[in-house]
Amino acid sequence: MKIKNSLLALAVIALSFTACKKSDNGETATGNVEIANGGTLTGTFKAGQNVIVRKGTVNLSGYTFFEDGSTLTIEPGTIIKSSVTNKGALIIERGAKIMAEGTAVQPIIFTSGKTPAERAPGDWGGIVLLGKATVNAANPTIEGGIGKQYGGTIDTDNSGVLKYIRIEFAGIAADPGSEINGLTLGGVGSGTTIDHIMVSYGNDDAFEFFGGTVNAKYLIAYGTADDDFDFDNGYKGKIQFAMSLRDPSFVDGGDAGNGIECDNNASGSDASPRTRPNLSNFTILGPNGAANTLANHNFANRWRRNTAFILNNSIMLGHPKGGLSLESNGTYSAFIDGTSQFNNNIVFALTAPFKLGSDVTVAGASATAIETKALASGTVSIASSNAAGLTDAFNLTSPNLLPASGSIALTGAAFTGDQTDSFFEKVSYKGAFGTTNWTTGWTSWTPKTNVY
Repeated sequence: MKIKNSLLALAVIALSFTACKKSDNGETATGNVEIANGGTLTGTFKAGQNVIVRKGTVNLSGYTFFEDGSTLTIEPGTIIKSSVTNKGALIIERGAKIMAEGTAVQPIIFTSGKTPAERAPGDWGGIVLLGKATVNAANPTIEGGIGKQYGGTIDTDNSGVLKYIRIEFAGIAADPGSEINGLTLGGVGSGTTIDHIMVSYGNDDAFEFFGGTVNAKYLIAYGTADDDFDFDNGYKGKIQFAMSLRDPSFVDGGDAGNGIECDNNASGSDASPRTRPNLSNFTILGPNGAANTLANHNFANRWRRNTAFILNNSIMLGHPKGGLSLESNGTYSAFIDGTSQFNNNIVFALTAPFKLGSDVTVAGASATAIETKALASGTVSIASSNAAGLTDAFNLTSPNLLPASGSIALTGAAFTGDQTDSFFEKVSYKGAFGTTNWTTGWTSWTPKTNVY
């Protein structure tokens, strides 16, 4: 009997081993896969495969896909370094999940495989989440040479958790105009958690939302080449507490870098659902007239191509070419008729705090009309960045965006209409910070050679 039991036990062990055995390309047939310190994450993982990345330093090589029914779990404190030769990108497809929940003392870091002194924007791809929520395009595929579809009809879809994450030196162009951003979200649903994410020195956008309903809090775009926050294809989620800080000496050489850029879609059509991000408590910082600022730094906000929007209780300072820019007839009309909101904000731009796009042909449209509407809705236009009263906002290596004593940003926020929603914390201050610095402990502020 003992011999039979021993043989049975050996058989069970052998079967268990076979279920998790790696194939030649690094994938597994079924079951759990553990990747420990020094291991490599690569290949395509299929339904029933659950990958667990243990705390340590792990390599990422090439476009790595998690298909419908697979799960990627990453332990707090893990560092994932991408190959620069075989540029990595992590793609979580529709129906797959990522569970990456770091902490303030043990963030999860995605970065370049180069040494700290050699790292540069565009060393690798980035993170791409694809979900089943509503978009305003038919069966779209995500950009960046990935070729995977996103979107659907499930607005509460859950792609998992990203929390206390740093994404450094990402952003590659697979083709002209088709890039991978630091964090790309395509049709991601509101069941997904996006919380405390820092994208540093991305070679394209820091965050881009292609449709979907995902909500987010505590986002940081630091030293972005192109746009800090980009919305299109019917995105209608909610975001509160976000900041961007631009490096005057770094910007996209072929495109204009904005704090926010937003379109209904690439053609500016009436496709539904209409892009309408619901945003509160942003602090969006431009180069602020620093010496040797590159020419392609652009607007704090660029709303165009028939989009709508809500941006309230926020601070925009120091962009060289404009603060609030409205482009296209549909975008302008949505602002004037109240479909869009720009309430209780603080604005300073080096030129044209309120700007009308040259493509707007609505009778009576003007930058003055935009300014009049904004000021009547609680927004203030100030004469300098210093007038906002932030402590040390433009310091690239140790920024302090908290309002100083007596700052006009400490009061005046309001949450009405679409922002009475329980998602929004009803704070009294404008901008991303009140009296607590939520960047402490998990962030890194070293220009272009971010170290951990």
